[in-house]
Amino acid sequence: MKTILATAYAVNPYKGSEDGMGWNFIIQIARNQNVIAITRENNRESIEKYISQNEVKEISNIKFLYFDLPYWMRFWKKGSRGAMLYYLLWQKGIVSFVKKQDIDFDIVHNLNFHNDWTPSFLYKLGKPMVWGPIGHHTKIPEQYLKPYKSSYLIKDTLTWLIKKYYWNVSLNLKATIKNSSRVLAMNRSVAKQIPNISQKTDVIPSVATQDLGFSLYESDSFHVISAGRFVPLKGFDLTILSFAKMILSLNNQEKEKTKLFLVGSGPEENFLKSLVLQQGIEEHVKFIQWIPRDELLEMYKKSAVFLFPSHEGAGMVVAEALSFGLPVICLDNDGPGEFVNEDCGFKVPLGNYDQTVDGLSGS
Repeated sequence: MKTILATAYAVNPYKGSEDGMGWNFIIQIARNQNVIAITRENNRESIEKYISQNEVKEISNIKFLYFDLPYWMRFWKKGSRGAMLYYLLWQKGIVSFVKKQDIDFDIVHNLNFHNDWTPSFLYKLGKPMVWGPIGHHTKIPEQYLKPYKSSYLIKDTLTWLIKKYYWNVSLNLKATIKNSSRVLAMNRSVAKQIPNISQKTDVIPSVATQDLGFSLYESDSFHVISAGRFVPLKGFDLTILSFAKMILSLNNQEKEKTKLFLVGSGPEENFLKSLVLQQGIEEHVKFIQWIPRDELLEMYKKSAVFLFPSHEGAGMVVAEALSFGLPVICLDNDGPGEFVNEDCGFKVPLGNYDQTVDGLSGS
């Protein structure tokens, strides 16, 4: 077996999304290879707790190392605030950290973050380098930001310009691309944005889930579920309006059996609740704050469809919903739209706002 040095900024076996991806990729690599996994110190407690309480048969092939920059270089980071800047500094600091360790390895693998516009410096360790899965959120079409504050459009435009700057100007990113032996892309949009990368790129989605047990939906009720942060990127306004259009077309008996469950939280929660009131569907919509993952999985089992018109470049919840046999309704984009076909759901073409609502509602 070879030894893979894998850096994963976010690793937590108790969480989904980026943290869950970090954990599961490490486990999958360890099925056939030895892994030296480097992550942040704040992930140690969850990792060690999970290993002590669960049988992880691959653990004999894994060695965890924990690395953080000194406090004076990270005191300003609070939660997600400053995370991207700290990640860049953290990833750069790993090189000297590894060189001080008495370890041998054959390949380096930059696992996460998933961004294809932020450089990695692992190539400086002089070993073949795997980069990814990487990708990006595409620019949200302006028509889908109109219901929100204008600051979101400004922010999304500035973020896109920053990405373009890195793709076109950053020498560190160009060096990362040049020195990567293999690039794993979460979707096809990566090759569209980064020139001359397609020949060494494999499309491997970063979204995945374990076998959670397919369960055939059997109930008189019709429950629609969606989950995520309440931000414009997730498209919850489209979820609510399309559900409203659908339910208002039903007779009273059908309406009584139909509900929408929105699981999550975020800065636009009040706006979304006001949208529900405007549509007069408050009796049929329930907001649920973040719940433990096992409770969310139970909700999947009791639902009929997963409605997810997100603009993001991936979507871990899509894989989870599909694992329960839930049909997924999404937008035909470079994110969830790449994982959904007529065998497991349907996707709605991007168009003007009202057309999209009509498409999602099945009108």
